[in-house]
Amino acid sequence: MNILFIGDIFGKTGRSIITGFLPDLKREFSIDICLANGENVAHGRGITEKTAKPLFDAGIDIFTSGNHLWDKKETITYLAKEKRIVKPINYNHKSAGNTSYTFRLEDGRKLAVFCLVGQAFMSPANSPIEAVDKILPGLKEETDHILVDLHGEATAEKRALAFYLDGKISALLGTHTHIQTADEEILPQGMAYITDVGMTGPHDSVIGIKKDIIIQKMITGMPVRYEISESGLQINAVFLELDDNTGKAVKIERIRRKI
Repeated sequence: MNILFIGDIFGKTGRSIITGFLPDLKREFSIDICLANGENVAHGRGITEKTAKPLFDAGIDIFTSGNHLWDKKETITYLAKEKRIVKPINYNHKSAGNTSYTFRLEDGRKLAVFCLVGQAFMSPANSPIEAVDKILPGLKEETDHILVDLHGEATAEKRALAFYLDGKISALLGTHTHIQTADEEILPQGMAYITDVGMTGPHDSVIGIKKDIIIQKMITGMPVRYEISESGLQINAVFLELDDNTGKAVKIERIRRKI
């Protein structure tokens, strides 16, 4: 099973990259299933039907998310009907959204997907370990191919969870910082891991926002209106190959393409 996971798609700039370049990228890597973190697709905060539909049409099969998932009010009603967007499972169970999604290929192969948020330096959330332990048995009855997006700030927390989950899932891919890390590997029991996949969008920026605006805010301490940068365009992603029989990772390759 060949999987493409795209790091946080940021705003209109990131969306334009995906609609323009994703079909070619999928052909290059012979992709079976394409996923992306979509919590920032709507002007850098949240996801809406208007912003998600062109990305689904371009070839994304499933969206993971994070702490900004609900930042647009229209998202709440959209999540009620769009099951291909998954929320972090360790937030309050009453929060809007689907906890997991299992994608079925025409040949019968399945990939189960869910996401978590970290607890360190993030908004309050329940234990990711307890949440994983609760959801995994049910998913394992469906498939051994399980991918998890860990949306978190602290590298140590991500690393610890990676060792906890090695041998239990196929891949643990970090998101949230918008900075791609160079530590992709397959852990001893066959789980693919990277601390952060990075951001797909304008890298001539401070995590997507025009750098001059952020610098001015740091100098003055005054509130400013954020504007999304439109320069330094990049695709940040990872390619995964999973063994069809065991669900274990065979390959993880970091992708960083300047547009």
